[in-house]
Amino acid sequence: MMEVRSKVYTYRTTVTWSEQKKGVIACDGKPEIQVATPPEFKGHEGIWSPEDLYVAAANICLMTTFLAVAERAGLAFASYQSEAEGRLELVDGKFQVTVITLRPRITLHAGGDAVKAKELIEKAEANCLISNSMKTRVTLEPTIL
Repeated sequence: MMEVRSKVYTYRTTVTWSEQKKGVIACDGKPEIQVATPPEFKGHEGIWSPEDLYVAAANICLMTTFLAVAERAGLAFASYQSEAEGRLELVDGKFQVTVITLRPRITLHAGGDAVKAKELIEKAEANCLISNSMKTRVTLEPTIL
């Protein structure tokens, strides 16, 4: 009988405060990213915030999961771009991102299978490990062209 081993992966980041309400996130072998408190919480303009990165994580995961399922299914497409919007609001006296809306736009080649593309983006959303890990409800609003 073959032994079945669970797959466990570990991801490590470091956050280092630099000045004011700013810091730097780092991860071995990757470029550092300046981060800060967002302006609405007396932070800084023009710098990635945890809120930006949280919403971006769901958006990036949808894309990378879609790329994997589309490749496995043999779906050729001309372009992919996705906008994401997260809503932060007070719930029971605490701020929470209550919903993230993902709006992927997938452009197919002439004669492409729009039904298959829609099925695959929905499968990607259902299997996205980041949104599956979030307490935040993640909704999907795809556009297939």
